[in-house]
Amino acid sequence: MLVAIMCHDKPDHLEVRKENRAAHLAYIERTGVVKMAGPLMDSNGLMFGSLIVLDVDSMNDAEQWAANDPYSKAGLFEQNRIHEWNKVIG
Repeated sequence: MLVAIMCHDKPDHLEVRKENRAAHLAYIERTGVVKMAGPLMDSNGLMFGSLIVLDVDSMNDAEQWAANDPYSKAGLFEQNRIHEWNKVIG
């Protein structure tokens, strides 16, 4: 199943994002369930959140993946929404 994770960073946490980015990218590579991902950008071109699409067996797997993401463990996110996603185009 495909699952979309939409995350918004806490205000003034860009440095937390930068400090944990390498660990986050390594986690993506190591787990092998991310189909596409990237940062959300504000009008100044600065990262303020993430969109991640996972291919997992269950919502529980997606929730566990999100909880173990180094960004989550570092307390980066103010909001984290996880929804099953139906790919229609692309």
